[in-house]
Amino acid sequence: MSYLQKLRALAMLSSSIIAHNKFNFVQVSYRRIGFSPVASNPRFYRTKETPKTEECGNSGGMLNMGSRKGHEITRATIKEAQATLLEYLHFTRGIQFLDAENMSKNSPIFLEKLLGKVEHEGNIGWSIMQFLRYHPINEFEPFFESVGLQPAEYNAFLPRNLMFLSDDDLLLENFHVLCNYGIERNKTGKIFREATEIFRYDYGILLSKLKAYENFGLSQATVVKFVVCSPRLLIDGVNDVFVQVLEKLKNIGFESSWVEKQLRDGNSYNWKQILGLLFLFEQMGCSKEKLADLISQHPDLLFEDSGSKSLSLIGFLLKMGCSMIQICSVFLQFPQIRVGKFVSNMRLCLLFFNEIDMGVQEIGYLFRSHPLLLGLCTLKKTSSLLINLNAGKKRICQFILENPEELKNWKLGTRVLRLPDPGGKGKKYANQQKIQFLLKLGLEENSTKMKKALKTFEGFGGSGFWRFPWGSVTEHCFAHYSLSELLFNILLRNLGNLRYSLLTGFEIL
Repeated sequence: MSYLQKLRALAMLSSSIIAHNKFNFVQVSYRRIGFSPVASNPRFYRTKETPKTEECGNSGGMLNMGSRKGHEITRATIKEAQATLLEYLHFTRGIQFLDAENMSKNSPIFLEKLLGKVEHEGNIGWSIMQFLRYHPINEFEPFFESVGLQPAEYNAFLPRNLMFLSDDDLLLENFHVLCNYGIERNKTGKIFREATEIFRYDYGILLSKLKAYENFGLSQATVVKFVVCSPRLLIDGVNDVFVQVLEKLKNIGFESSWVEKQLRDGNSYNWKQILGLLFLFEQMGCSKEKLADLISQHPDLLFEDSGSKSLSLIGFLLKMGCSMIQICSVFLQFPQIRVGKFVSNMRLCLLFFNEIDMGVQEIGYLFRSHPLLLGLCTLKKTSSLLINLNAGKKRICQFILENPEELKNWKLGTRVLRLPDPGGKGKKYANQQKIQFLLKLGLEENSTKMKKALKTFEGFGGSGFWRFPWGSVTEHCFAHYSLSELLFNILLRNLGNLRYSLLTGFEIL
């Protein structure tokens, strides 16, 4: 450590002593070593200025943080501010080095707020230290943020009458027990949020609870994973429901190490709900061998949202009239898809059937007879399907009941074709109407002009322009026209204008 660093550390020590009303002792100490107090000579520790923003070669060296005056903060400034905060927390406030380092490096929101209170001109480290000397911070704010909590989450946990971490010895003691046991510091915030009471345990209690799970046969690393995912395991004694789940899974061939691999740190697990789902599978008639095969292929049935998606699927099928045997069959044939997605697809199908006015009995029949098909189809929106199918709701309902497998062709990402005309009757009728219309115009049947006109009008049959009362058109409109070569050319070349002139005032079917 250099001479200047030693002096700076001594200055920090003096600030702490001053904060505890021992000013006289400090004065005596300074006189004995031969110089005046640091506070009277702020230039004594001035160092080289931090490079300004303009001197950073590119925007990659900038952070999206702003001060009170709208200055942009360089990475160098951030690092110097972090180092100063670390120095203050460790040397001045006496917080353990690892805790102080974690608080200074992993509390960007608090650091941004702190930078907004100091001047950015000159030495930013000196400015922060001067500010902290006369404005003590609430140390619980950077502490909670550094362990993974956001301000909106930890505001409710801030003590009303405390500012310094050292004043809450039980909080620090239990925090250190978790960290020393192997739990990462940034994951202890989740534990604090879900099981705050464990940080109020007296000395030795928390460690004994952790060891109790090891006595059950779990390794330390496995206990760490389970505690991070389910902090409430540390409340009261060993959780009986959790133990029952592990025992049931072990009986069908799954060790605790396998269970550990299925858990995700960011999730929380309801072991009581998982246990209930295992009992439900047994009541359905699933043997141990079939259940083991099912869980090995689809572990998400148990662990996705603690089995609530699977329970939703069971309840949904029961409402549709499925028996427990049928539901068991659905699970034993479950496709390679997440159970949450499967349930979502079924709900989309139900919504579509409701929006096309399908009857309750028909809907129940489809879900009972084709549950796997409906769970695999992510249907397009009803409005899009109605347009693409080009048919009425009644006809679509009838088509689905007769051809349920066609739902696979109505999924997102597929091109939906219009429904086929049953027996071609509609197309045949439209062609007859066109021929009758052209005959009344004076064209000869099967003549060259007739064939040319029919070819020109392809694509307009069955809907739109050609679906109007032909007799009315002939009687009220074409009675005033004589067929001529000019009219025929207009009919072929300018179909849009002809449509407007002929159909104005007539109802389109």
